[in-house]
Amino acid sequence: MKRIGVIGIVITNPHAVSAEVQNILSDFADIIVGRMGVPIREHNIGTLSVIVNGPTERISALTGRLGRLNGVNVKSALTSTEIE
Repeated sequence: MKRIGVIGIVITNPHAVSAEVQNILSDFADIIVGRMGVPIREHNIGTLSVIVNGPTERISALTGRLGRLNGVNVKSALTSTEIE
């Protein structure tokens, strides 16, 4: 079963890890429906909102890899909606 959800990502000092974040997101492109990034330049912070549709285990793997990066904070919210 697949679940639909959103992952919120806040990156403090995006220049240091943005390439790594991009590589991880590319690795999980099969479950990413869409994404939006908004820089907060005056505070040197990057924010991303990623819409996902996939198995819970795969979504958790994505958030886990992102969360292990230094300066990256991740929160996810999955809906109870399941897609076969």
